[in-house]
Amino acid sequence: MSFLELTKQRYSVRKYKAKPVEREKLLQVLEAARNAPSACNFQPWHFIVLTEEKIKAKVAETYPRDWFKEAPVVIVACGDHSASWKRADGKDHCDVDLGIAIEHMTLAAAELGLGTCWVCAFDAKRCHEILELPAHLEVIALLPLGYPEEETSPEKKRKRLEEIVTWK
Repeated sequence: MSFLELTKQRYSVRKYKAKPVEREKLLQVLEAARNAPSACNFQPWHFIVLTEEKIKAKVAETYPRDWFKEAPVVIVACGDHSASWKRADGKDHCDVDLGIAIEHMTLAAAELGLGTCWVCAFDAKRCHEILELPAHLEVIALLPLGYPEEETSPEKKRKRLEEIVTWK
Protein backbone atom coordinates (compact mmCIF):
# COMPACT_ATOMS: atom_id res chain seq x y z
CA MET A 1 0.00 0.00 0.00
CA SER A 2 1.24 3.50 -0.75
CA PHE A 3 1.95 6.01 1.99
CA LEU A 4 -1.00 8.19 0.88
CA GLU A 5 -3.32 5.16 1.00
CA LEU A 6 -2.04 4.38 4.51
CA THR A 7 -2.82 7.93 5.70
CA LYS A 8 -6.34 7.58 4.32
CA GLN A 9 -6.82 4.16 5.94
CA ARG A 10 -5.71 5.16 9.46
CA TYR A 11 -8.47 6.31 11.81
CA SER A 12 -9.07 6.71 15.54
CA VAL A 13 -10.06 3.28 16.84
CA ARG A 14 -12.34 3.20 19.85
CA LYS A 15 -13.28 -0.48 19.91
CA TYR A 16 -10.68 -3.24 20.25
CA LYS A 17 -10.71 -7.01 19.99
CA ALA A 18 -9.73 -8.95 23.11
CA LYS A 19 -6.58 -10.16 21.36
CA PRO A 20 -3.03 -9.54 22.56
CA VAL A 21 -0.64 -7.61 20.34
CA GLU A 22 2.42 -9.57 19.33
CA ARG A 23 5.70 -8.27 20.75
CA GLU A 24 7.23 -8.11 17.25
CA LYS A 25 4.48 -5.73 16.16
CA LEU A 26 4.91 -3.61 19.29
CA LEU A 27 8.62 -3.37 18.57
CA GLN A 28 7.92 -2.27 15.00
CA VAL A 29 5.58 0.48 16.22
CA LEU A 30 8.18 1.66 18.73
CA GLU A 31 10.91 1.50 16.08
CA ALA A 32 8.83 3.84 13.92
CA ALA A 33 8.83 6.34 16.80
CA ARG A 34 12.55 5.91 17.32
CA ASN A 35 13.14 6.72 13.66
CA ALA A 36 11.00 9.87 13.73
CA PRO A 37 12.73 13.18 13.09
CA SER A 38 13.09 15.71 15.87
CA ALA A 39 14.39 19.27 16.06
CA CYS A 40 18.22 19.11 15.97
CA ASN A 41 17.85 15.33 16.39
CA PHE A 42 17.53 15.80 20.19
CA GLN A 43 14.87 13.03 20.45
CA PRO A 44 13.30 14.33 23.68
CA TRP A 45 10.97 11.38 24.12
CA HIS A 46 10.38 8.37 26.30
CA PHE A 47 7.67 5.74 25.79
CA ILE A 48 6.17 3.52 28.47
CA VAL A 49 4.42 0.40 27.18
CA LEU A 50 1.62 -0.80 29.43
CA THR A 51 0.44 -4.37 28.94
CA GLU A 52 -0.27 -5.49 32.52
CA GLU A 53 -3.95 -5.16 33.42
CA LYS A 54 -3.33 -3.74 36.89
CA ILE A 55 -1.29 -0.72 35.73
CA LYS A 56 -3.50 -0.20 32.66
CA ALA A 57 -6.53 -0.03 34.96
CA LYS A 58 -4.82 2.59 37.13
CA VAL A 59 -3.90 4.71 34.11
CA ALA A 60 -7.44 4.28 32.76
CA GLU A 61 -8.64 6.20 35.83
CA THR A 62 -7.09 9.29 34.20
CA TYR A 63 -9.33 8.83 31.12
CA PRO A 64 -12.47 7.01 32.29
CA ARG A 65 -13.89 5.75 28.99
CA ASP A 66 -15.00 2.13 28.67
CA TRP A 67 -13.49 1.72 25.20
CA PHE A 68 -10.09 2.88 26.49
CA LYS A 69 -10.04 0.02 29.02
CA GLU A 70 -10.53 -2.52 26.20
CA ALA A 71 -7.22 -1.79 24.48
CA PRO A 72 -4.71 -4.57 25.14
CA VAL A 73 -1.80 -2.08 25.12
CA VAL A 74 -1.41 1.56 26.09
CA ILE A 75 1.70 3.48 25.09
CA VAL A 76 2.36 6.48 27.30
CA ALA A 77 4.24 9.11 25.30
CA CYS A 78 6.39 11.36 27.47
CA GLY A 79 8.45 14.40 26.59
CA ASP A 80 11.56 15.73 28.23
CA HIS A 81 11.48 19.52 27.91
CA SER A 82 14.97 19.76 29.39
CA ALA A 83 16.30 17.75 26.44
CA SER A 84 14.33 19.42 23.63
CA TRP A 85 15.52 22.04 21.19
CA LYS A 86 14.38 25.61 21.80
CA ARG A 87 14.17 28.21 19.03
CA ALA A 88 15.84 31.61 19.54
CA ASP A 89 12.48 33.11 20.58
CA GLY A 90 12.08 30.43 23.27
CA LYS A 91 9.64 28.16 21.37
CA ASP A 92 10.08 24.66 22.84
CA HIS A 93 9.76 21.95 20.18
CA CYS A 94 9.24 19.04 22.59
CA ASP A 95 5.51 18.76 21.86
CA VAL A 96 6.15 19.04 18.11
CA ASP A 97 8.77 16.29 18.28
CA LEU A 98 6.44 14.05 20.27
CA GLY A 99 3.64 14.73 17.82
CA ILE A 100 5.80 13.53 14.96
CA ALA A 101 6.89 10.39 16.83
CA ILE A 102 3.31 9.58 17.88
CA GLU A 103 2.07 9.99 14.31
CA HIS A 104 4.83 7.65 13.11
CA MET A 105 3.51 5.10 15.63
CA THR A 106 -0.11 5.49 14.55
CA LEU A 107 0.81 4.98 10.89
CA ALA A 108 3.07 2.01 11.64
CA ALA A 109 0.26 0.46 13.69
CA ALA A 110 -2.22 0.92 10.84
CA GLU A 111 0.18 -0.69 8.38
CA LEU A 112 0.44 -3.70 10.73
CA GLY A 113 -3.36 -4.08 11.00
CA LEU A 114 -3.49 -2.46 14.45
CA GLY A 115 -5.60 0.46 15.58
CA THR A 116 -4.82 3.45 17.77
CA CYS A 117 -6.46 6.59 19.05
CA TRP A 118 -4.42 9.60 20.10
CA VAL A 119 -5.73 10.52 23.60
CA CYS A 120 -4.93 13.97 24.98
CA ALA A 121 -7.96 14.75 27.20
CA PHE A 122 -6.76 12.90 30.29
CA ASP A 123 -5.47 13.87 33.73
CA ALA A 124 -1.76 14.14 32.89
CA LYS A 125 -0.74 15.06 36.43
CA ARG A 126 -2.47 12.01 37.91
CA CYS A 127 -1.01 9.77 35.17
CA HIS A 128 2.45 11.09 36.03
CA GLU A 129 1.86 10.21 39.69
CA ILE A 130 0.50 6.73 38.95
CA LEU A 131 3.53 5.88 36.81
CA GLU A 132 5.89 7.44 39.37
CA LEU A 133 7.72 9.32 36.63
CA PRO A 134 10.68 11.60 37.26
CA ALA A 135 9.96 15.32 37.32
CA HIS A 136 11.72 16.00 34.00
CA LEU A 137 9.20 13.87 32.05
CA GLU A 138 5.79 15.21 31.01
CA VAL A 139 3.06 12.82 29.89
CA ILE A 140 2.06 14.21 26.49
CA ALA A 141 -0.41 11.62 25.19
CA LEU A 142 -1.83 8.15 25.72
CA LEU A 143 -1.94 5.81 22.74
CA PRO A 144 -4.21 2.80 23.17
CA LEU A 145 -3.20 0.07 20.73
CA GLY A 146 -4.78 -3.16 19.59
CA TYR A 147 -6.67 -4.94 16.86
CA PRO A 148 -9.73 -2.95 15.76
CA GLU A 149 -13.10 -4.62 16.31
CA GLU A 150 -14.37 -3.32 12.96
CA GLU A 151 -12.51 -4.30 9.81
CA THR A 152 -13.32 -1.18 7.79
CA SER A 153 -12.42 2.41 8.53
CA PRO A 154 -15.19 4.99 8.74
CA GLU A 155 -15.42 7.77 6.18
CA LYS A 156 -13.34 10.75 7.25
CA LYS A 157 -14.48 14.32 6.71
CA ARG A 158 -11.61 16.41 5.46
CA LYS A 159 -11.43 19.96 4.21
CA ARG A 160 -10.71 20.42 0.53
CA LEU A 161 -7.09 21.13 -0.33
CA GLU A 162 -8.09 24.60 -1.53
CA GLU A 163 -9.32 25.40 1.99
CA ILE A 164 -6.01 24.66 3.68
CA VAL A 165 -3.36 25.66 1.13
CA THR A 166 -2.30 29.11 -0.07
CA TRP A 167 0.01 29.44 -3.07
CA LYS A 168 2.13 32.57 -3.46
